[in-house]
Amino acid sequence: MTVTRSALISGASRGIGRGIAHRLAQQGYALTITARDADRLDTVAAELRAAGAAEVVPVAAEMADEDGIGRVVATHAERHDTLSALILNAGVGTAGPIADSSMRRFDKTLAVNVRAPLQLIQTALPLLRAGAAADPARGAKVLALASITGVYAEAGLAVYGAAKAALISLLATLNAEESGNGVTATALAPGYVDTEMSAWIHDRVPPERMLAVDDIVEMADALLRLSARAVVPEIVLSRAGADAYHA
Repeated sequence: MTVTRSALISGASRGIGRGIAHRLAQQGYALTITARDADRLDTVAAELRAAGAAEVVPVAAEMADEDGIGRVVATHAERHDTLSALILNAGVGTAGPIADSSMRRFDKTLAVNVRAPLQLIQTALPLLRAGAAADPARGAKVLALASITGVYAEAGLAVYGAAKAALISLLATLNAEESGNGVTATALAPGYVDTEMSAWIHDRVPPERMLAVDDIVEMADALLRLSARAVVPEIVLSRAGADAYHA
């Protein structure tokens, strides 16, 4: 019996999340997608159905809202007993020196970039374990969009980098605890990617010098095809022509 693979993707309405969702739709995945903007999410859901997704269920939710996150996973569980891939793409950015850092912005950055992924992993873990048991050769995967600033410190990005470093550590520990159950995780840590989130720095790093969304999509696709025996804790992607240790 052929089992339909399923994925839950946060931040799926634009940029990298949307790109990964399109790739998985073309492969016939059943998708649960979430983002804040319900109208935009519905538009993307229609695109994904047309691209070949077995099913697409959009769930509008704010990643700083614990109840909203719970609703997203519960909606997936209503339709599927398993989860093949959890894509943690939703995130917020913040920039500025440590001396001027806002505690309110710090709290929001940690809530969306660290607490929300932790809650999604915790809530979805039974589904991921079941997904790994249903497909023991490939297992179940967790992919998270981190940042090169979570690996190499960069002036002006302390809060964002600290949040992404915590996310990378979280996934490494998930591997230590769950890879034996067939659930493996990878943190993708790129430099600037040409998305709306990176528009704020176009005066210093123009879009044509940034990584392409498709670069991240290709990497995610390859990771999802690995066997359950392979554990790739993190992948750093730097920009051509840039210092390899900076975004």
